[in-house]
Amino acid sequence: MSSTATLATTAPTHHHHHHRRHPPSIDRLTFLIDKSKSINHLLQTHALLLRHGLHHHPILNFKLQRSYASFGRLDHSVALFHRTDNPTVYFWTSIIHSHAQLGLQNLALMYFTEMLTNGVEPNCFTFSAVMKTCPLEPGKALHSQTIKLGFDSDLYVRTGLVDVYARAGDVVSARQLFDTMPEKSLVSLTAMITSYVKRGAIEAARKLFDGMQERDVVCWNVMIDGYAQHGMPNEALFLFRKMLAAKFKPNELTVLSLLSACGQLGALESGRWLHSYIENNRILVNAHVGTALIDMYSKCGSLEDARLVFDRIEEKDVVVWNSMVVGYAMHGFSQDALQLFVEMRRIGYRPTDITFIGVLSACAYAGLVNKGRAFFSSMKDEYGIEPKIEHYGCMVNLLSRAGQLEEAYEFVKKIKIDPDPVLWGTLLGACRLHGNIALGEEIAEFLLGQNLANSGTYILLSNIYATVGNWDGVARVRALMKSSGIQKEPGCSSIEVDNKVHEFLAGDRRNPRSKEIYMMIEEMNRWLKTHGYAPQVDTVLHDLGDKEKEQSLEVHSEKLALAFGLISTQAGTTIKIVKNLRVCSDCHAVTKLLSKITGRKIVMRDRNRFHHFVNGSCSCGDYW
Repeated sequence: MSSTATLATTAPTHHHHHHRRHPPSIDRLTFLIDKSKSINHLLQTHALLLRHGLHHHPILNFKLQRSYASFGRLDHSVALFHRTDNPTVYFWTSIIHSHAQLGLQNLALMYFTEMLTNGVEPNCFTFSAVMKTCPLEPGKALHSQTIKLGFDSDLYVRTGLVDVYARAGDVVSARQLFDTMPEKSLVSLTAMITSYVKRGAIEAARKLFDGMQERDVVCWNVMIDGYAQHGMPNEALFLFRKMLAAKFKPNELTVLSLLSACGQLGALESGRWLHSYIENNRILVNAHVGTALIDMYSKCGSLEDARLVFDRIEEKDVVVWNSMVVGYAMHGFSQDALQLFVEMRRIGYRPTDITFIGVLSACAYAGLVNKGRAFFSSMKDEYGIEPKIEHYGCMVNLLSRAGQLEEAYEFVKKIKIDPDPVLWGTLLGACRLHGNIALGEEIAEFLLGQNLANSGTYILLSNIYATVGNWDGVARVRALMKSSGIQKEPGCSSIEVDNKVHEFLAGDRRNPRSKEIYMMIEEMNRWLKTHGYAPQVDTVLHDLGDKEKEQSLEVHSEKLALAFGLISTQAGTTIKIVKNLRVCSDCHAVTKLLSKITGRKIVMRDRNRFHHFVNGSCSCGDYW
């Protein structure tokens, strides 16, 4: 009775006593396999097949194998497959597809080879399945086989081939195959766009994207992420607005790219809007999204928001902790960063190399030389973490800030990895700050001799010469820059007002409110003069007369952004500015004084760190 009772729940209800002789119909069993909601359902149906001796039925056997694979139980699929007599091409294709789907490419290729050895000829679906995640070399072999068997013009096969070449970075071959497709599938278009984006050919990717007849979320994501990854955050946000207007529903990947874009721009309002979009659209704030939010808020200058997100994440992993430690350090809130580090270790998290970047930066900003040294040694001794160039950079910064320049220089010379321009830049900047011109020159000569100088190093060296009025030195460096074709990166500052990011270059007059901005600059200069401010003309590095130097300082990009902020926002509100280079000492001094005169908090992010200007002083303690 018990078996009949079980059957009664799973099979159509005939009269009970017919059951032994009337097994459930094939259609009914097919339906049960297809509709299985869980692995247990599937196992019950499988038992039913065995009980009625139907497990060799080709259709049922095939469906069982596929369903087991879809529940991630490849072991059951494989066991059934091996018990199948003379499997047809459909069985082989299914087992190949199941392995490729899970990224088990070597096994997928092994089954493909076995199938050929058994004399079974592949069809277009077999090729399409085996090409998923297939590396380039076996991909080329598969390509020649598709030509031999005449499958290379099939839409699925061709899409798979485009994907193989595009993923491997062979864009030329991918494009050739793509261009000769009679109809372009959505997948092949997305594969091509992805390939261009990876190589940084954003315009080519956008051209294909704009020409697409139909789009899905995947290709929108690829394009938005392309902009975000290649330093074009404004375009990423702009495309996102288009995506919403086209009624597409963003997912976690879209949001991660956009948060990165907002962080690059320092666009706090757009970031906040995105955060509320995430919450209103029930996108889960897991550790991934949480880390991206913390990172975005930190880079946009709002540590309060970053900390709120951090406290709300339930399943924190070490990456979440790291992003908060680094966030505090970036703003010079060293005690908070170190406090968090202590807490994180107490709970039992094991620090990673990223944790130490945060911790060492915190020590550098607070001038904790001995603590920093101790942390640096503990990396290797206690945690077995090999220091990377960034960690050495933090140590150089730490020693330089403390005025221990000779030690810092010796430290750099002993580094096992090749020091990068940022390290040398930190050292040169410190030489200028501490007035150690001799060492500055020695380092610069070394860099020029080793061919290690970049535009930043040249500028710093010419700054060092200019500070002591050595104009011959300045001219020599400028001539060297010219002859090696190095150009000074133009300073650019941006400020977000009413959800729109406004960018300014030095002496810029492109803004529609340009006239008011320059009037505000004059007003700012009057305020500064009444407070006895004298422009720091030594920071202008052209061999100009003092009057021209003063004029050149007035129109630095950060001053224009600040003037725009003052005319565009309510009195008393915080002004946030993002600068692509290190802020110059004159702009730094001016901003400090203006924070006092206007009674506003001004937050500026430059290439090195954050500066919080409040009531005439800066959080960086005038060392940056």
